[in-house]
Amino acid sequence: MPTGLRRQYGKGHLHFITFSCYRRLPLLRTALARDIFVKELGKVRDDMGFHLLGYVVMPEHVHLLMSEPPQGTPSTVLHKLKLSVARKMRKRRKPTCAAQMQWPFAETGEPLRAFWQARFYDFNVYSEGKKREKLNYMHANPVIRGLVKHPRDWRWSSWASYYRGAAVPIAIDVEE
Repeated sequence: MPTGLRRQYGKGHLHFITFSCYRRLPLLRTALARDIFVKELGKVRDDMGFHLLGYVVMPEHVHLLMSEPPQGTPSTVLHKLKLSVARKMRKRRKPTCAAQMQWPFAETGEPLRAFWQARFYDFNVYSEGKKREKLNYMHANPVIRGLVKHPRDWRWSSWASYYRGAAVPIAIDVEE
């Protein structure tokens, strides 16, 4: 964690969370990997009871806009989520040849020590304006990165829930 960055829990704020794959490698580069992540996020949200107001899953990092869970903190949520996703990804496939190598192997063929970076960034969202700013930022991320031309084309995001009213893989919670 960068020096001076402090987590502030228990104030009733939303949290804009950013976390990365190990060494910022694109370990979520495939649709299947992103689908696994989204499914596990839904399970962890259902299990821990926090509100999910937004998300985007990128090839090498993830953004979440969430409330604190009734029991625990965003840190405990991320611990459980990261562990669950890493275990699912590890079980996904054992490489049988170099062409099939994916995690837990780097492009060099060396085993990776981890799937996720150990730390995460947490920004307390304390106003409606900041909430809108963070949602716009995360939904624009795939466009800015050149992955799609419009946010509606990136299915691993909560954009459709806000702008089309369409079903998304994880239901988005409405905060009054």
